[in-house]
Amino acid sequence: MSGHIVIFGPSGLVGGAALRHFDAQADWRVTALSRRPPAFAHGGRFIPLDLTDRAACDAALSELTDTTHIIYTALYEQEDVIRGWRAKAQMETNAAMLRNALQPIDAVAPNLQHVSLFQGTKAYGAHLRPPPVPARERWARNEHENFYWYQEDFIKEQQQKKQGGNAWTWTILRPQTIFGFALDAPLNILLAMAVYAVIRRAEGLPLRHPGGGGYVTEAIDTRLIARCLDWATDAAGARDQIFNITNGDNITFPGLWPTLARHFGMAMGEPEPQCLVDIMPTKAHIWEGIAKDHGLRDIPYDKLVGPSWQFADFNFAAGKNPAPVVVSTIKLRQAGFQDCIDTEDMLIELLTQYQDEGILPR
Repeated sequence: MSGHIVIFGPSGLVGGAALRHFDAQADWRVTALSRRPPAFAHGGRFIPLDLTDRAACDAALSELTDTTHIIYTALYEQEDVIRGWRAKAQMETNAAMLRNALQPIDAVAPNLQHVSLFQGTKAYGAHLRPPPVPARERWARNEHENFYWYQEDFIKEQQQKKQGGNAWTWTILRPQTIFGFALDAPLNILLAMAVYAVIRRAEGLPLRHPGGGGYVTEAIDTRLIARCLDWATDAAGARDQIFNITNGDNITFPGLWPTLARHFGMAMGEPEPQCLVDIMPTKAHIWEGIAKDHGLRDIPYDKLVGPSWQFADFNFAAGKNPAPVVVSTIKLRQAGFQDCIDTEDMLIELLTQYQDEGILPR
């Protein structure tokens, strides 16, 4: 497949992986748009854009007349991330951002073929209570308010306006807990894990899992998501479909910590439940020493992990013993995308990437 692919949200986990993936292919011309530039070098065209500003979107996007594909990964999270998942203002902002991104391009790009966007396990109410195992795409819409529904309804309505020779198709992916490369992202659990480990190593302490019980769940590598997005650009089985996507194996968070310890040359200790969002912001001075000693990139500590400490606490579930959160990926495999990755291998590869980028020490 080839064309002009427009990626919204390239400074985030999924958007950054999509930018790296499509930028590496000669057949694709890439335009990336977000408020902040990606935290890595790339060959695509970058346009700074605030998706909450409709006038700015109309002006910037009206020139993208040869767009053939859109990948929408932009996300607005409130400062209190977990509470924000239930906030009407957060939902309305995310809905408006998608409208501001899609409508101006749809009005000027006659050859638009496909739009990809994202939901997640909150579609099954996983942020409210664990869903039945495994969660399936064919279930009726979970009865709770969610910006996913606002965006899904909008994209279906927008598509209906284009029925006929100019109709485009869409694909919605529902990833499990996302692991990838980004800075100052609100849902970057891997960087939270790594910074926690590196600081404990500097303190001369063993690595201890800071959460609760080892409930069974799944993870997804953003590089795997990017390959799925590539597949969806022209796969007949992806048209107007919603898919769960995971690495393909089951995990527990405590079960990942020995891999983290081995990678950083640390001893493992017994679990030590604690609230990272309270403890880790007080460790800035330790990180500053680590960064200086190892010649790391000059990134303010509060911009390194950012609000992801709260997201990490939510997943690690200190003081709790949650039920499993597992989704079925049968539909995606039957549709034709069967790629997978071992989650422990993913951890090592992504941690090495952060080290290669000068963000984590060796």
